Amino acid sequence: MQLLKSGRCSMFLFVALFVMTIGASVQASDPWSAALQGEHRSEAAKARDVHRHPRETLDFFGVTPSSTVLEMYPGGGWYTDVLAPLLADNGTLYAAHMGVNESNYARRALGGFLSKLGANGDLYRAVTVTAFNPPGDVLVAPPEGVDVALAIRNVHSWMRLATLETALTTVYDALKPGGVFGVVQHRGTPGMSEQEMKDTGYVDPEYLIGLAELIGFELEAESQINANPKDTKDYETGVWTLPPSYRLGDQDRAKYEAIGESDRMTLKFVKPLD
Repeated sequence: MQLLKSGRCSMFLFVALFVMTIGASVQASDPWSAALQGEHRSEAAKARDVHRHPRETLDFFGVTPSSTVLEMYPGGGWYTDVLAPLLADNGTLYAAHMGVNESNYARRALGGFLSKLGANGDLYRAVTVTAFNPPGDVLVAPPEGVDVALAIRNVHSWMRLATLETALTTVYDALKPGGVFGVVQHRGTPGMSEQEMKDTGYVDPEYLIGLAELIGFELEAESQINANPKDTKDYETGVWTLPPSYRLGDQDRAKYEAIGESDRMTLKFVKPLD
């Protein structure tokens, strides 16, 4: 009887280990699972997926595990943490950060980003760090070497720095003919002045689309993946009133938490083949 119990116990352990091994193997073979659920992403970062919809957004832009991707102004690396493991085995990621001498903020941001990459070199092995710091550094990737370029909540920053047209031209030059330029940006209202856009962080979609088309891009599609109808866009401190910035601190924090992150346009531009 004791031998029988022992045999059953051994069989149970074998089956459990087999299931765990298969599960780990499936996760390891699924780059999306590794990218989104990996331990390298903090729980706080994962909690923002509900607002940012990273897989749906990247799918919409056509990013695959074998893509060559350009991420403009990656900031702290929230999207880099998804893209790097996704592209680690078969793709490439160019991360065009701010110039090291651009400002103290740029130095802190770039320093933190490089520290992240240096602390886990294997995870970020697909990443090549470049710089977008006009009028100097604008070679962010090999010319016509990129499948998909991404600008995630960056347009208002370039407007403030008076480099938006240069940024769009730089992306255009980096893309292969037929390549995709994916933009996610706080969505403003029609007729906003340039100063209003700079001050609030919200950008008039028609303004951005018109400028991109002047550069040579064609708007292929729009998505409501990152739309948020709760966002009233009328805050004294602009989009930074909302999470994750909470510029007003604890003032009406529960109200802004209930609204969530900003209403965002999601635009898919294409560089023409000809």
